[in-house]
Amino acid sequence: MRTLIIATLIAASGAAQALDLAGVFADHMVLQRDVPLRIWGQAEPGQRVRVQLAGHEAVAPAGRDGRWQVALKPLKAGGPYPLHVSAGTEQRTLADVLIGDVWIAAGQSNMEWRLADSSNASAEVAAAGEHPLIRHAKMPHRVSLTPLRDAPPLRWDVSSPATAGDFSAVAYFFARRVQAGVEVPIGILNLSWGGTHVETWTSPLAAATDPDLAATMRAMPADAAAFVQGRRDLMLARVQRFQGVPPQALVSGADPALDDKAWPTLNAPQVWETQGLPGLDGQVWLRRHVTLTAAEAAGAATLHLGPVDDCDESFVNGQPVGNTCGWETVRVYALPAGLLHEGDNLIAVRVTDTGGDGGIYGPAAGLRLETTAGAKPLAGRWQTRVEALQSVEEPGPNDLPSLLFNGMVQPFTPLPVRGVIWYQGETNAPRAARYAQAFARLIRDWRAQWHQPALPFYFVQLSSFGPRPPLPEGSAFAELRDAQRQTLELPATGMAVSIDVGDANDIHPRDKHTVGERLARIALAQTYGRPMPFRGPTLRASRALPDGHFELTFADVAGGLATRGGGPLLGFAVAGEDQRFVPARAEIVGKDRVRIWSDMVKKAVAVRYAWGDTPLDANLVDGAGLPATPWRSDRWPLVTRDIRPEF
Repeated sequence: MRTLIIATLIAASGAAQALDLAGVFADHMVLQRDVPLRIWGQAEPGQRVRVQLAGHEAVAPAGRDGRWQVALKPLKAGGPYPLHVSAGTEQRTLADVLIGDVWIAAGQSNMEWRLADSSNASAEVAAAGEHPLIRHAKMPHRVSLTPLRDAPPLRWDVSSPATAGDFSAVAYFFARRVQAGVEVPIGILNLSWGGTHVETWTSPLAAATDPDLAATMRAMPADAAAFVQGRRDLMLARVQRFQGVPPQALVSGADPALDDKAWPTLNAPQVWETQGLPGLDGQVWLRRHVTLTAAEAAGAATLHLGPVDDCDESFVNGQPVGNTCGWETVRVYALPAGLLHEGDNLIAVRVTDTGGDGGIYGPAAGLRLETTAGAKPLAGRWQTRVEALQSVEEPGPNDLPSLLFNGMVQPFTPLPVRGVIWYQGETNAPRAARYAQAFARLIRDWRAQWHQPALPFYFVQLSSFGPRPPLPEGSAFAELRDAQRQTLELPATGMAVSIDVGDANDIHPRDKHTVGERLARIALAQTYGRPMPFRGPTLRASRALPDGHFELTFADVAGGLATRGGGPLLGFAVAGEDQRFVPARAEIVGKDRVRIWSDMVKKAVAVRYAWGDTPLDANLVDGAGLPATPWRSDRWPLVTRDIRPEF
């Protein structure tokens, strides 16, 4: 699924080294305005290195390891300038360097998502040439067991129709709006990798302060070889615990005569990482027995498996019916007449997972057998046998804490930046109860690493994705959103709500324009002091009324509460002492209040808003159209519980 670059530390020697700049410095880059500028690189030990930029100059000697660093005086926004570096007879010159604001764009796949794959992509990419003061650099995927001091040479691209399609879409729309608002060059340093946990982006020092990670950090392997052996031993132990025997190759896991009664079971659709097999990459057989009537077995049928991560080989009654590779591809296989029969039928799927999550996943309704007599649901328990482990040669990004901080973040910590925009959390949803602490730890950590205690850190609350049950119920995504909301207690943070631009069937909603614009609003208001609505309705107070109703009072209403589209107010649920939530009726009262009630609950003691994986119907907005964040008044136990991270 991904290309992995493994980083190694190279011991410095006393040999002569060519003059060079650190990997982040390249033609067309943006350097941070109004702060001392640190420029660094490599040269022959002891050589004096001279750096010249925009009429300013600084000199420093290269150390015994060949590393050098200078600090230039602060510069105002402007350019383009050449950046000259010289040492002895050697010279390096960077062209078209701008002075402006540098923003880090970090997180997982929704931040990594390209402009070329977003909504209205052709028109947006074509218009990118109108914004030459926006520059973008993408850090290659890289993990490391130890913190690295430098990055590989990066390429800074000027926004144009030829380049912008590969920009982070969220970051591009953020930069476009900010640049228009403050009229200075904007540089985006893109540090993102799909499917990654918050823990892997946290530094070793910060991770060691987490009681759940401290032992793991003390036992970090010394090198890749030690990691490979330790990982294999760990996975063998997990498989042994799960099924009682080591991974075993089967003559044919599709054979209906194979006795699978003693096999353990996994729930499908659901990835196996959340069910006792965390970190397992390899081959796993999933088998489901289905009893059919003569009418159901007659004629042709269709097997719907939904998406499978990553590859499947699927069989019905021992006969192959299809195979596909692609973790986002929905599997639909036609079954010829005569393949099914009255009585017991076997559906067997051999899943190969090459990294990250594994198994059959997606909506429960997407896992079914369509017969001429109707649909047979297949969601539920499947007999399971681990057949083989994938050969491990190196760590993956989620295998241990801090791997991506070491490889992709640490090299840039000397670089002055204006702030961070962040879009991550989907992978942490099964452990949402711990995310508030983990995310706040990361923010404090990055601020310490950059020596900027008030470094602006603006993030996207998770979009809508997943099932839409008829009644309010437990939701890992809702709990992760609530954990993100709690992080706003830290200073200089801001959250862009995005539940209204999600997609129930796609974890990667294509509307990145709205998300980037909302992040930009936060930055323009909080970082640049431009007066504008940026927050959406924020709950200020709640109270239970004598008639059993609830009344909520909101701040940040930007001219008054409203509903998106002008219809009835939706998205609220209430519960009594029995803690059973039911849909509630709601109405806007005056400019800043909402009254909530339900005929099914005589005395409401708790209220929730937009509480679900996909609360697309939740429609409370302010006068500027910014949505209210999902919210709950109760502190009752959550469905994700307090799950420890497992490495």
